[in-house]
Amino acid sequence: MSATAGQAQDERGLAERLGLKAGQVVQEVGWDEDCDEALRESIEELTGNELVDEDYDDVVDVVLLWWRDGDGDLFDALSDAMTALADGGQIWLLTPKAGREGHVEPSDIGEDAATAGLSQTSSVSAARDWSGTRLVAPKARR
Repeated sequence: MSATAGQAQDERGLAERLGLKAGQVVQEVGWDEDCDEALRESIEELTGNELVDEDYDDVVDVVLLWWRDGDGDLFDALSDAMTALADGGQIWLLTPKAGREGHVEPSDIGEDAATAGLSQTSSVSAARDWSGTRLVAPKARR
C-alpha cells in the first residue's frame, strides 16, 4: 500500500469516528486557522461533498461547530446551528482538548446544550487537538 493510500484511509477513519456517511451534507461553522485540516479533508472524502459554510441556505445533515472558550455565547451558536439541520440531523461540537488553549469545560457544554434543547449522545477524540461532542434534538422533536 502506498503512503498516499494509507494516509487516505487514516483520514477517512477520522470522519468515520464521527459516524458520517457518504452523501451527507455537512455545514462547517466557526472555522479558523487552528482547525484540524486532516479531519476536514476526511469528512469531504467520506461524504463526497465539500463542506458548506454558514451562508448555505438549505438544510444539512450535520453541523460541524468548531468552538473555543471565548468565541461568544455557546447557547446562541447551538440555537443558530439547529436552524439548518434536517430532521434527525446532528451537531458535532468540536472543542480544544483539555490543556489546550480555548478548552471548554464539559459541564458548560452540557448546560448550554440542554438549554438549547439538545441531548449529548457521545464524545470522541475527533482529532489530535480536538474533542467532539455529538448533540441531537430529543426524539420527540424529530
